[in-house]
Amino acid sequence: MEKWIEKYTLFAVSLVGYLYVLYFAIRKVDFPRLFVNRRYGSMTVFVLLFLGATYLLSLFPYPEDSADISPLHPHLKEHLRRQTVWFLFLVVSGFSLSISLVFALFRQIWAKKELESRKNKAELALYKAQIDPHFLFNTLNTLYGLVIQKSDKTESAFVRFADMVQYMYTHATDDLVTLRDETDYIGHYIELQSFRLNDRTKVVWECETDDDTLRIPPMLLITFVENAFKYGASSSRDCTIRIRLEVEDGTLRFTTRNGIMKRRAEKEPAVGIENCRARLELLYPGRFTLDIREENAEYELNLTIRLR
Repeated sequence: MEKWIEKYTLFAVSLVGYLYVLYFAIRKVDFPRLFVNRRYGSMTVFVLLFLGATYLLSLFPYPEDSADISPLHPHLKEHLRRQTVWFLFLVVSGFSLSISLVFALFRQIWAKKELESRKNKAELALYKAQIDPHFLFNTLNTLYGLVIQKSDKTESAFVRFADMVQYMYTHATDDLVTLRDETDYIGHYIELQSFRLNDRTKVVWECETDDDTLRIPPMLLITFVENAFKYGASSSRDCTIRIRLEVEDGTLRFTTRNGIMKRRAEKEPAVGIENCRARLELLYPGRFTLDIREENAEYELNLTIRLR
């Protein structure tokens, strides 16, 4: 190439310029996209154009060198030049196609990740939007009963119910809320449920955190609390519902323990727990454990999440 630049400057400059144009032309054509879209005709036309341009360049006029003694020497040099042109064509076109394939693969991976992200967001929105009608029905029933009895708890119950509904709709589209807000929401729910229970059911709610500014998805734990009240409360037998939330060094541990006062009907699907498990899989893949046990007529749920 150095000799070409020195003796055949016009040819050398034309060759280098053509190789640059070839590289960007192949990148611009985007052969992987044409192949995926099955535009084989367009691919053939572009290939023929590039081959034709390379062939014409290989026929570039080769000036005679008066210093050559052998009559065969110019022919050998011309042959070598043509081989070099085609070799450089193959190297540049192969490199350009490789780069195009890498970018096409990257775009595919990115599109797949984006699609999965949108799907996950849609599923999370669905799970988050599924408010247990059992909670709303029981709460409204409780409020109605307190109004009829003219209980002094009526005002407090309505305030708690209003706070909870406001929380649900205010944070319905939020991805994360502070741990303080979520524990307040759980506390309001427990207090509201306690209004409808008599002395037969004892509720123990414990909450210990070393950092209540940590952020978690809203209404992530409430289904487990609802489940404890749904199957662990009784108005005729003594029973205890224990709910504990602990956060230490960025790890959340949540436990519910209650006696089984009634069982889920065989045909009734366990939608709430399964939705929570699916939501946890989407939010904290590989960072949580959910253990549910039934032993000696007692139901125990243990959830651990690494928040950071």
